[in-house]
Amino acid sequence: MPLQMELSRIIINEINDQQVIYLREVEGDRMFPILIGIFEATSIDRRVKQIPTPRPLTHDLLVNTIEAMGAELQDVIISELREHTYYALLRVRHEGELIEIDARPSDAIAVAVTCEPALPIYVSEEVLNEVLGEES
Repeated sequence: MPLQMELSRIIINEINDQQVIYLREVEGDRMFPILIGIFEATSIDRRVKQIPTPRPLTHDLLVNTIEAMGAELQDVIISELREHTYYALLRVRHEGELIEIDARPSDAIAVAVTCEPALPIYVSEEVLNEVLGEES
């Protein structure tokens, strides 16, 4: 059963290629980091701080395209951790059908915070246990 998480912290270091976001359990204390790229980190940071952009950015374009096609963004699930790489699903509902789109967690979270209201973010229990070294 996936657990709802929230974006807890964004660390941007312009000297480094890898930035860090932290997800924290909504109804708990568990938290973990995900390394992401500078573009995704700045996009997420800009949305969280509600900094307007003169033109749509890539994540705006994706959200606008999905909505223009009559679909509804539902949520994000960080579904797997394989060989130190996280895998995510961007879930979209279209004409009653749930469509799961493979995505990098950084892009999926950027899309989640681009939506109004922000999409829920879930992490599978298995991923959380593995990243935190807990037993299932």
